[in-house]
Parts: sequence; C-alpha cells; structure tokens
Amino acid sequence: MSVASEERAGTGGADVPSRESPLRSVTALFSGPAGRNLGLVIALALLCIVGMITAGDRFVSFDNMMTILRLASVIGVVSVGMTFVITGGGIDLSVGAIVALSSVWASTIATQTLAENTHWIVMVSTALLVGAVCGLVNGLLIAYGRMAAFIVTLAMLAGARGLAEIIAQKRTQVVTISEFIDVVGGRVLGIPVLVLIFAIVAVAGWILLNRTTFGRRTLAVGGNPEAARLAGINVKRHTTLLYVLVGVACGLAAVMLLARTTAGTSTHGMLMELDAIAAVVIGGTLLSGGRGTIVGTVFGVLIFTTLTNVFTLNNLDTSTQAVAKGVIIVVAVLLQQRVAARNGSPP
Repeated sequence: MSVASEERAGTGGADVPSRESPLRSVTALFSGPAGRNLGLVIALALLCIVGMITAGDRFVSFDNMMTILRLASVIGVVSVGMTFVITGGGIDLSVGAIVALSSVWASTIATQTLAENTHWIVMVSTALLVGAVCGLVNGLLIAYGRMAAFIVTLAMLAGARGLAEIIAQKRTQVVTISEFIDVVGGRVLGIPVLVLIFAIVAVAGWILLNRTTFGRRTLAVGGNPEAARLAGINVKRHTTLLYVLVGVACGLAAVMLLARTTAGTSTHGMLMELDAIAAVVIGGTLLSGGRGTIVGTVFGVLIFTTLTNVFTLNNLDTSTQAVAKGVIIVVAVLLQQRVAARNGSPP
C-alpha cells in the first residue's frame, strides 16, 4: 500500500481537504462573534477613510468626532434596548413615538414647574416613567394578550404619536430649566455627557445580556420559546420585561434629546424605529431572535451615524443617504442568512 493510500485509509478513505482548510478557517472566523465584530470594524474604518479623503480636516477634527458621537448617542441608547427585544424574538416599531411622547410629557409646563420647585430630576423621572408604561402596555398585550408584536407596536406608534400631539397641541415646548440643560447637555473633561450616557448604557447592556440570568433567559426565549417554557422560564413575564426595558431606553433617549435640542415636540424620534432596527441588524443580532450582540449594535450605530456625517459633509442629499442605508441593510440580512444556512441554523 502506498503512502497516499495509507493516509486515505487513516482518514476513513476520504481525501484530506488541505487546500480548503484555510478558506474554511477564514469563513469560521467571520462566522463567529469576533469575526462579525472585525467585519464591522473594517467597515467603519473604510467609512472613516472615505471621510478623510472626501472631507479632509473637516471630518477628522475633534469637534466633528464629538458631533458624530453626540448624534449616535440618542439612537444608540434606543438601539441597545431594541437589541434585547429582537434577541428575545420580538420587534418594536413604536420606539420613535415613545421617545416623542416621553419628551413632550417631560417638558410640559406642569412638569417643568414641578422640576423648578424641586429638582430637574423630576423631568428625567417623568420621561423614564412614560417610556416604561408604554413598554409595559406593549409587553402585556403581546405576552398575555397573545397579539402579534408587529400589530401591537404599530398601534402604539400611532397612539403615542397622536397623544404627544394632543398634549403639546402640535407646538414645540421649550425647556426652561437651565440646570437640566447644563448638566445633561454639558461636558465632562471635554466629552459630552450624552456620549458618556451612551457608553454607560452600552456597558450595562453588555453585562446584562452576557453575564446575567436575565440575558441567558432572553437568548433562550428568542431561540425557542417553548423549550424555554419547559425549562422553567416564565416566557410571558420575561417578554413583558423586555418591552419595559426598551421603553425605559426610549425615556432616557427622550431626556437626551431634551438636553440636546432644549425642546420637547411630537416630531421627535421620527423614523427612529427604522434606524434602531437597522443598527441592530447590521450589528449581527438575528431578526428571528436567539442571538444578540451589544458590541455589534454599537458598531452598527456608529457606522450609520458616520455614513450620515460623511454624506452631510459632502453635501449629498438625504435621498442618496436613504438609498445607501437601504443597500447596507439588505446586504447585512443576506449575509446573516448565508452564515445561518452554513451553520445549519434557521436564518
């Protein structure tokens, strides 16, 4: 028997795929969490290179970097909350409307008067409470009412936006509490407080998803709700908590918008739900649930915000930006499906 025959016999008669092993190794790398994040880093780096080439010093300036991070912070906080909902097998189309309602309710004359007589934290508490209640309503109808998440959150989108218009009477409510604006909209060591809030939320979200029982239950519920139920997880209660969580994230985002724009209005958060879902999907969280990544979501937010900034610096219209975002989303979903099919899991 020849040496080649002995080698084939030692491997069960099959040829050793020596030429394919490097390709498989690369594929396996980019199929894993580290590989997906590496791909996002490369994409963000390429965008930055394009920005430097096309906009020069205007793009690489410190002020512009802080502008990108400040713009990313609000949608970033909402996207972290959305990551939990999508990982748990749900969807929330109402986040933008909840942000608007929370901002309006927290900036009414009554709320600001109470805040002026006590402390500006009243405005923050009001926004968080409004967001939590909206999320609770969504969660109860979805989990215990057995209604489709798409329908419930679509109804909340219309209802919350309409209620915000009624409360504000379709007017802009100016924030008059200067201490609130100075603290939340200020800077610490040159870094905007909004950016620090986003960083804290992202770190807290990563810990909650990856290092706690709540996170493990979220992955289980999103991967297979029936198996999670048989394992002793209260799926209905957990689903409700996920929507409360994203509601609180919307309330916090409303507080950040109030500080950034110094106004509460029913037009806040327009199409924010689409941006948040896009950032989560780009980051590598499966739309079908069962797999989520906070790090990927953060990169997804930064990619979209940087893309918008590059387009703005080059005076490109918003229609072109929308087309580019749409292409990126489609490509991301297609890549998710191919990776899932290669790994033998449902897309």
